[in-house]
Amino acid sequence: MPSHPRQLTFDPAADRRLATAALVFAPALLLGMPTARAQGRRMLTPSQTEGPFYPLQLPADRDHDLLAHGAARYARGTPVWLEGEVTDVEGRPVRGADVEIWQCDADGHYHHSGDGGRADPDFQGFGRVRVGADGRYRFRTIEPVPYTGRTPHIHLKVKLGSRELLTTQVYVEGHPGNARDFLWRRLSDAERAAVTVPFTAGGDGRIAHLPVVVAA
Repeated sequence: MPSHPRQLTFDPAADRRLATAALVFAPALLLGMPTARAQGRRMLTPSQTEGPFYPLQLPADRDHDLLAHGAARYARGTPVWLEGEVTDVEGRPVRGADVEIWQCDADGHYHHSGDGGRADPDFQGFGRVRVGADGRYRFRTIEPVPYTGRTPHIHLKVKLGSRELLTTQVYVEGHPGNARDFLWRRLSDAERAAVTVPFTAGGDGRIAHLPVVVAA
């Protein structure tokens, strides 16, 4: 027996639902799902003042190990590894970026004429590393100490070629001086969380991990 062709029927309500769904999802598909990407974007690390004690002259030895200044070895303070990754807001490593840190010695003195040139010569006080494909940086230094008017902090700067991407400061989580520090208090809660990190016990001192997010 000859088969009869199937008769198609139309449901106006169903057609309207399909059309509405298409209007909702089509822009996201065309633009590569920006809403989903936006939810995964990272907050930029907040910038802070460079301060008055960025070195006027960089030391000849300016590698990652601030406890080994030429042939000298600095034995004061609490040794710490400061480490992390430099990424953009999408989480991509910023390959080739230079990370610099500088800080006072265990007595609160910087290698700077503005601080009287009183810093211990055995303490390098400044270091610079270039990150690789994974964006990671690592420094060997001391846990920062307070000095008059300031809570403990380590200055950190990120450069990419001739561009300066970030200058900020790293703070010690839970230190009682933070709440009295005029620069720390200027930050929002989210910004404080981004630059205030725990200094925890490690195998050969302490460890602090600071992810750094820049507009690269």
